[in-house]
Amino acid sequence: MIQARRRLNRTAIFLVLALIAVVMLFPFAFMALIANQSYDQYLAGSGFSLDSWRQLFDTIPVLQELLNSAIVTAGAVLIILVVSSMGGFAFAKLGYPGGSVVFLLLLAGMMVPVQSIVIPEFVNVSQLGLINQYPGAILVYAALGAPFATYLMTTYYRGVPTELMEASLMDGASYLQIFVRVILPLSVPAIVTITVLQFIQIWDDLLIGLLFLQTPDVRTITVGLATLQSGRMVNVPVLMAGSLASALPAIIVYLIFQRHLVRGLTMGIGK
Repeated sequence: MIQARRRLNRTAIFLVLALIAVVMLFPFAFMALIANQSYDQYLAGSGFSLDSWRQLFDTIPVLQELLNSAIVTAGAVLIILVVSSMGGFAFAKLGYPGGSVVFLLLLAGMMVPVQSIVIPEFVNVSQLGLINQYPGAILVYAALGAPFATYLMTTYYRGVPTELMEASLMDGASYLQIFVRVILPLSVPAIVTITVLQFIQIWDDLLIGLLFLQTPDVRTITVGLATLQSGRMVNVPVLMAGSLASALPAIIVYLIFQRHLVRGLTMGIGK
């Protein structure tokens, strides 16, 4: 009786997960299907062709825009990792006066909508002369992503035994040596988690790229796809091909690091 009930529960869980998988994968299957059709085949509802891919590469510089997205994303994620790991260590382990107040202000800043601060950010970056340059967008993405990443790192570091740091201090190590040689090697799951989350968020972002990277030579792939919709008639197969090309890097990164991502979330946030 108990085994029959367990098999029934497993079957029910499998059916629910299968239904969720179908719902989640249907947009990608639809995208792949339409991307491999010409415009006439799309209107007719049948047939396959690579014509939409040829039109995509003839219309926008896909490879250059993918490279721009990679440069901006890598630069912003690197800054976020450096700031969040050092900030999280300070909040969790150093215990300096007023640290709790600063941490609360950090959490409060995460509640502010991006749309309400993007104009002041644009003014500041414009005054620095960094509009339509990689550093301007990188700094904005880093500023927007660092608070949440710092919160994750702080939560993770609080689960690291303080005895490790105290033993290192007794051996004569400095705080910098403890951070580099003891804390960082233990925080690889959290670092991988932040890397994957921030990579996907920055890579798929349109708002910041649209405001800070407007010229064709520096714009990201999401901004390039937005230009495909600027005309009166939207070529849906070409747009689907571009969307598929834009989504593939984020999907690949997630598939490579999915095991580390789950481990980082369970070890860090769960504590």
